Amino acid sequence: MKRIAEDIKNGSFRQAYVFYGSERYMLKMYLNRLLSALGATDDNMNFNKFEGKNLSEDSIIETCETMPFFADRRIVLIEDSGFFKEKTEKLASYLEDLPEYLVIIFLETEMDKRNKLYKAAAKYDGVIEFKTPDEKDITNWILSELKKSGKKIRRSVLELFINGCGTDLGFISCELEKLISYTGGREEITAEDIDKICSFQVENRIFDMISDMAAGKRDKALKIYNDLILLKEPPMKMLALMERQFKQLLDIKQLASKGQGEKLIAETLGVHPYSVKKNMPLARRYSEKEMRAVLEEMARMDEDVKSGRLNDRIAVELLLIQA
Repeated sequence: MKRIAEDIKNGSFRQAYVFYGSERYMLKMYLNRLLSALGATDDNMNFNKFEGKNLSEDSIIETCETMPFFADRRIVLIEDSGFFKEKTEKLASYLEDLPEYLVIIFLETEMDKRNKLYKAAAKYDGVIEFKTPDEKDITNWILSELKKSGKKIRRSVLELFINGCGTDLGFISCELEKLISYTGGREEITAEDIDKICSFQVENRIFDMISDMAAGKRDKALKIYNDLILLKEPPMKMLALMERQFKQLLDIKQLASKGQGEKLIAETLGVHPYSVKKNMPLARRYSEKEMRAVLEEMARMDEDVKSGRLNDRIAVELLLIQA
């Protein structure tokens, strides 16, 4: 990312860029900055965009070979083509010697670094992987965005905000914009501001609900449930999310009992390390036997609702009271 920022600042661009990875918000943000710096807009006759699978290599090369019209560059953007998981001999060969006027940009999800096209593009030193950020990266990014807007936030309040938002930078960005607008000319963002204005993801509210269940705070758990009902969240969706949460808690507990640390557990389960860190204390509150019993009860209630023997709202309420 630093590489792209320097290219934009210096106005000196590589002939080939490849953006890929799981962090789509940052990827799109830097792509838009690069396109803007290159002067690429939808109505620019020197900007061409190809998108989706089954694209024609010949058509792309033909477009790349078209000289720019009254401009220094032709910019060609190729999105989600799957080329880096396929045999793309023609494009790989074409990238070996690109015309000086051309800047070609690939935006991809899947990547095979053994692919010929990847190796050809990598020679331009413009391959950037956008990884899911860790908690430290998220914290630094939020603080940087707040500083730009002249805002401050206490560490404890920042942790509250991150715990609620999760790790999706797109969602975090939207919630930050709301907080910045809501606080207006006031410098400090408080916990009260977060409570009033932030609409945290349902998954995080489910986590809070399960935490209250584990702590025996059934009244608080039921309040969260009723709040979600008022927001028109389907009870069966909540039940499914609760089941997924308990399955993950059980997996974490079992792996931790084998001596695995948070990082290794995250790798084993294929989840973000932040999720494991957040769930570890909750997993300790339940025994494996208790978690299995809750999962069995969820399965039974799911069957009772689907068979018409039990109302969906009552089913979840019973679970919150009994678990």
